[in-house]
Amino acid sequence: MKRIKTSPFMPSEVNIEQIGANRVRITAYPFETGYAISLAHPIRRLLLGSTIGYAPIGVKIEGASHEFDSVRGMLEDVAVFIINLKNLRFKLKGDEKKAEVSYSFSGPTEIKGSDLSNDQVEVVTPDGFLATLNEDAELNFSLLIHQGIGYVPSEDLRDSLPEGYISLDAFFTPVRAASYTIENMLVEDNPNYEKIVFDVETDGQIDAITAFKNTIEVMYRQMSVFNNILDIDVAAEESASASESPIVKQLMQGLESLGLSARSFNSLERAGLKFIGELALMSENELKEIKNLGKKSLEEIKEKLEEVGFPAGTKLDEEAEKQLKKKIEQQKNKNEG
Repeated sequence: MKRIKTSPFMPSEVNIEQIGANRVRITAYPFETGYAISLAHPIRRLLLGSTIGYAPIGVKIEGASHEFDSVRGMLEDVAVFIINLKNLRFKLKGDEKKAEVSYSFSGPTEIKGSDLSNDQVEVVTPDGFLATLNEDAELNFSLLIHQGIGYVPSEDLRDSLPEGYISLDAFFTPVRAASYTIENMLVEDNPNYEKIVFDVETDGQIDAITAFKNTIEVMYRQMSVFNNILDIDVAAEESASASESPIVKQLMQGLESLGLSARSFNSLERAGLKFIGELALMSENELKEIKNLGKKSLEEIKEKLEEVGFPAGTKLDEEAEKQLKKKIEQQKNKNEG
């Protein structure tokens, strides 16, 4: 028999699994039937279209006036050079939103992405190929690198570039892939609740977790337009749920949930550690300093932390770390009392 409800079931769990250097799997659940797709699809679109990244928007090559030109001593035509250039992924250092960067190369040499990294720019695809120069060749060129979102075609940029620059199609988004699956799950004898499993991969300009977090923030800001007219007050509800952050909730699980061997568990317990979050806040060196913790136990703990998505030395965002420390202190004071 279907029960009468006055509000939809509120999802409460989020799990994060690091499955690659720039790839994560994020699971959120449980959702009422139909709610998962309502959230998952716009989140995916915003990930691909609203994540801030960097791209070259123009290139000026000494001795070349257009993209169908050639440079003496360079094996590739300018058109091929530009294609290779667009395949490289740049990241400006510091808080810069745009930069003009100049390069000079002499042959014989094969130029790769790593050769373009300097004090202003980091190339996050260091093995990407750019050009081949003969022994008597010299290549001098400058790039205009900007911060942006989405995709901007070269014709929209042409009139804004300084003289001598060839405009480039700008692929700003650092998200290489964003997909989701929706699975059914059992909640209170009902098998029709849903779970969203996101798979997010970036090119290294930004880590996948930060990209996902920024997407959720964009979504919140877009929806806040309705507050101007409808006077929606979510502050009180957000305040009440802040201490129940899914990440904090996961990290507040007891150490027994890690499934450690008795030797490792007892060493942590004797050190006064009770929660996964206490380990997550510790660097690898701090873990090594735990009294009577052998090398084998240390490796086991590091492996278990990686399995739950919080490897040794994981950096939590400032708010999550603040909440976690407060919850740990409150729980320990409560236990001692």
